Amino acid sequence: MSTQATRTRGAFAGRELGIVIALVAVVGAATIARPSFLSAQGLHDLFLNASIIALLAVGQTLLVITRNIDLSVGSVMGLTAFLSGQMFLNDKDTPVILVVLAGIALGAVCGAVNGALVAIAKVPALVVTLGTLYVFRGVDYAWASATDVQQVNAYQMSPEFLSLGSGSVLGVPNLTLIALAVLAVAAYGLHNYRAGRELYAIGSNPDAARLAGIPSGRRVFGAFVVSGALVGLGGVLHAAYFGTINASVGTGEELSVVAAVVVGGVAIFGGSGTVVGAALGALLLTTVTSALPVLGVPAFWQRAVDGAALLVAISLDRAVMLRLAARLREERGRRRAGGAT
Repeated sequence: MSTQATRTRGAFAGRELGIVIALVAVVGAATIARPSFLSAQGLHDLFLNASIIALLAVGQTLLVITRNIDLSVGSVMGLTAFLSGQMFLNDKDTPVILVVLAGIALGAVCGAVNGALVAIAKVPALVVTLGTLYVFRGVDYAWASATDVQQVNAYQMSPEFLSLGSGSVLGVPNLTLIALAVLAVAAYGLHNYRAGRELYAIGSNPDAARLAGIPSGRRVFGAFVVSGALVGLGGVLHAAYFGTINASVGTGEELSVVAAVVVGGVAIFGGSGTVVGAALGALLLTTVTSALPVLGVPAFWQRAVDGAALLVAISLDRAVMLRLAARLREERGRRRAGGAT
């Protein structure tokens, strides 16, 4: 691992501690304004609300590490959520595991479409996923129109499926347990498997990664497929949690996901960051959104907060990169000067 990569990762990893401090500050302010904010039920709701965003943020992290991005996550989430509803309309006794696997599979297919266009056709990810954002959403609306189903409600789904979204184990929501399990697997894979470490290498220096024999195209394609599968799972869990599904589910969710990832310390320029940081970013932004009404801030500012957090995080990323680059230039200059003497 190069000195630059080590320092970059260390700098961005330090932001995770900053997120924890900011989280404590937000929770503290909201608790002072409303003591029930930190109650057992309040904490239950906070973790529950952050779970789906954290799940999507894990998948998005795999892409951002490689200098890519997926803006179609909201549309894919809506498509897989609508698939879940349709399956229960066809047969209310459909096994829950079958619905979950179908959502994951559809999400993986959507991810494969994005991945093929990026990794094989060499089209920039920003362009590809901006286009598929509208394509997948259009498919969602066309599907709803073709089946003449504008909305699927909770009473049309099986109780077992709904309990997946609303149930808990020892007070911990099922959705949070699922998100934590995915987070643990992703964190372990990124740091202990060669394929995970190669994602960092691709993002740090794509040219050097290719010269080192890393199959960049295959790894990027795989990251898109995995990310799509996690978005598919998120869509199914959204349906199970809210119990009401229409073709507009997930609209605008891409901003929250990208903001969570970048705020969580994953460098938008690639090569550094962790899924743990992304999950903490999701928890922080969700907590801020929940705290705003408690602090008397109008609801229409909630999206503005996400956008402002994204801008601040990207600016910090840029400042860190410029500082590290300047420091490396100074060290190289001193080494050359020492060698000359």
